[in-house]
Amino acid sequence: METKTARLTVLIDPYKKKAFEQLCASQDITPSQVVRQLIRNYLAEHGVTYGRPATPAASKTRGAK
Repeated sequence: METKTARLTVLIDPYKKKAFEQLCASQDITPSQVVRQLIRNYLAEHGVTYGRPATPAASKTRGAK
């Protein structure tokens, strides 16, 4: 699981939001968990890789002996 998070604000019809929240509750999963999974699936479907980019300091440390 990711160690840091960023906020994503999504505007949605209130009726869809309520139905989504009820469905999630019935499946004992949070809406955030579902949205994160949808995003991971969407990225994978389009062949997009992601992850923490290497920092210059980290690169120097790895190469040091």
